[in-house]
Amino acid sequence: MKEDVKGKTAVVTGASSGIGLCFCRELAKRGCNLVMVSNQERELVECASEIACTHGVRTYPLYEDLTSPAAAEAILGYLDSHALRADYLINNAGIFSFRPVIETDPRKLDCFIRLHVDAVTNLSRAFALRFKESGKGRILNMSSMSCWMPMPGIAMYSATKAYIRVFSRALHYEMRDYGVSVTVACPGGIATDLFGLSEPLKKFAVAIRVLDTPDGFARKAVNKMLKGKKQYINGLLNRISIVFVASLPTPVRMLVKRKMLDKGIAR
Repeated sequence: MKEDVKGKTAVVTGASSGIGLCFCRELAKRGCNLVMVSNQERELVECASEIACTHGVRTYPLYEDLTSPAAAEAILGYLDSHALRADYLINNAGIFSFRPVIETDPRKLDCFIRLHVDAVTNLSRAFALRFKESGKGRILNMSSMSCWMPMPGIAMYSATKAYIRVFSRALHYEMRDYGVSVTVACPGGIATDLFGLSEPLKKFAVAIRVLDTPDGFARKAVNKMLKGKKQYINGLLNRISIVFVASLPTPVRMLVKRKMLDKGIAR
């Protein structure tokens, strides 16, 4: 039996685009009110308005830079100032780049750590404390299939996503006695523009279930969160492939880097 989210409130980061926006639309379809957090101010306001009009829920666009050390405190302050009690937190905001560490600007390296490590940790802790007081609440943190792949060219991405997975799994066990669940989603094979696939190829991959659509992934990840699952990896192929990608020999890793990642940099 699915948990009824109608009339409840979810805080979603990275809410103005991509999978974060899909999370918002999925929750809104079910009648959940939204505090939508993003650093894209114009897009955020437009998306919040569109969702409110389409689904008849209350949306609160909150422009916030999550790399700021005060971001978690600012979000809690916003909730309190609007007399809002959150029932769900989805830590979705993230960044990605095809760059070796030595070719990455130190400010970008710092951004990976602040967004994927600091922000996820601080927000998860802050909301876990509030959820503990009420004896209920659910957190969904976004990791990635890359958390099992120490792949050259995406070192910062995969390393920080690995942190999110391990942190979330441990926090899940710490919070279970308080009626609070923490789910970590490790998406792999989402039909986005990340790898530059053509639309016909993406549609074909979705049809044969090699790729998942962003909307489809968001729907299933929300369901897993509402059931209090520890972890969600979309697709049987992705779940099976974990053991293989984690043990790839060095020559194969380097081949992937040269044939795929280096081309991604060139684009």
